[in-house]
Amino acid sequence: MSVSLNAAAGCIAQTHFQFPGQTGFYRGKVRDVYYIGDDKLVMVATDRISAFDVVLPRPVPFKGQVLNQLAARMLKATADIVPNWVIDVPDPNVTVGWRCEAQKVEMVIRGYLAGHAWREYNAGKRSLCGVVLPDGLRENDKLPEPIITPTTKAAEGHDQDISREEILRQGIVLENDYLRMEEYTRALFQRGTEIAAAQELILVDTKYEFGKHNDKIIIIDEIHTPDSSRYFYSDGYAGRQERGEPQKQLSKEFVRQWLIDNGFQGKEGQVVPEMSDAWLTQISDRYIQLYEKVTGTPFIRRTSENSISEIEQSVFQALTRLS
Repeated sequence: MSVSLNAAAGCIAQTHFQFPGQTGFYRGKVRDVYYIGDDKLVMVATDRISAFDVVLPRPVPFKGQVLNQLAARMLKATADIVPNWVIDVPDPNVTVGWRCEAQKVEMVIRGYLAGHAWREYNAGKRSLCGVVLPDGLRENDKLPEPIITPTTKAAEGHDQDISREEILRQGIVLENDYLRMEEYTRALFQRGTEIAAAQELILVDTKYEFGKHNDKIIIIDEIHTPDSSRYFYSDGYAGRQERGEPQKQLSKEFVRQWLIDNGFQGKEGQVVPEMSDAWLTQISDRYIQLYEKVTGTPFIRRTSENSISEIEQSVFQALTRLS
């Protein structure tokens, strides 16, 4: 079922709360983060959407709810592998968690040659973040084994590819912490692959962000969502590869491709193409489709026209319980 166009009027584009014990605020690309005291934060998943590290001009109905609820499920499903930052999920668009010291790299892991990795490979590069790739690969081919291709975590602008050796040489992450992050990344990707396979999907690539809490490495932010991951449908994958056809996928890549086709890749001087109501509807439908396919459960759209008030009340109640 497609989202109705008037649902866009109820999108959560920005929030402006003042919570008890609030000590700070940060607006990210798609999340509004409220710092509570010294050790907690409230993360509101808005309906903003970004691509090529640029926030696009119009929010997407239900996107924030999809990301927050899917991330909560995936973090719960991997809590036996690595501890995570979540304390409570008091609202469909909100997670309350531990405030952590974020590590300054994102751990990207790839099982297939797709997206950014393919664009680099197709341009003639055979080394990605210090990992050497063989000749003769085609777009969306399965790699001989999953590879970790970290990026620097930029506060603004584009993240940059970086090798393990450079991370350690520059002291961006302590060696013991980085090795633990690599271990966790491979284990999380394996679990994500198993979860996806149970739903006849292939987890193609994804990224994980880590932080330190009480001097321990934990997973922070979202995992295995359409903003952080790429999925292929496993049914027909081999045949499409043999025929050289595009893979049927669930991810945000279709948004990036639409932008590329319309002359935008986040470069200086480029203008984001107009986003019509019909296009917003299509994006929203694809996000909801991914949620339902990955989880095997129906997505329950929040229907209230007072979502901002609901969020505020839910967070107040959660903070009261936790105080």
